[in-house]
Amino acid sequence: MLLPLAWGSLFFPGLFGLCTWGLRRARPAWTYNDCVMISTRLVSSVQAVLATGSGIIIIRSCSNVVTDRHWLAREYVWFLIPYMVYDSYAMYLCEWYRAGDQSQTALTIFRNFLSKNRLMITHHVVILCVLVPVAQRLRGELGDFFVGCIFTAELSTPFVSLGRVLIQLKQQHTLLYKVNGILTLTTFFFCRILLFPFMYWSYGQQQGLSLLQVPSRIPFYCNVANAFLVAPQIYWFSLLCKKAARLFSAPSAKKDG
Repeated sequence: MLLPLAWGSLFFPGLFGLCTWGLRRARPAWTYNDCVMISTRLVSSVQAVLATGSGIIIIRSCSNVVTDRHWLAREYVWFLIPYMVYDSYAMYLCEWYRAGDQSQTALTIFRNFLSKNRLMITHHVVILCVLVPVAQRLRGELGDFFVGCIFTAELSTPFVSLGRVLIQLKQQHTLLYKVNGILTLTTFFFCRILLFPFMYWSYGQQQGLSLLQVPSRIPFYCNVANAFLVAPQIYWFSLLCKKAARLFSAPSAKKDG
């Protein structure tokens, strides 16, 4: 427990500092706000790759989706805790530098930060206060496979991050931005929406049940927990779809004009 916590506490802030320093040297024309925001996205992407890789390893190693164990299912959660704390601070730092030229008070900046990021902050708090205890203590010795599945939900994060970086650099008109938008929608749908039916299907295959039989054969609180997990994913996916619709309808609107 202590070793992955210590490594995470050093790795994520250290990588953020290194990225910011490197971008300042490599791109002196960029503002400090650009460097901080892009560094935050780079660190998020690295964490996502590590989480997805860990999840795939866990899934592949668990023949029995209920009882099989893999050490990464617990150790990576300890490594993830410092990231959640760091990421909350990094988001605030981005807001601080974004508002730096507007002579706002620290209290105003903090209020704006809470207002703009309330869903993401809630997401982080729920992970730290609910999902971590469930993953590390309450589930006992069962369910490493499903923890691995949850880790793979991070696969969409690098594409989301690249989209934010391209917006920051005013590259929304490029082909890369549109291709990345398609990849974001695809990975988000498969890894954050269809992930939940996949977990139910996997359990059904293990127990000889059909997908539709599974919800009635597992504890009620499991269904409730999954509903709470998938609900914000559906909301975020709807926002991504609306954004994609505006993006791909803009060229045709210009032609019609």
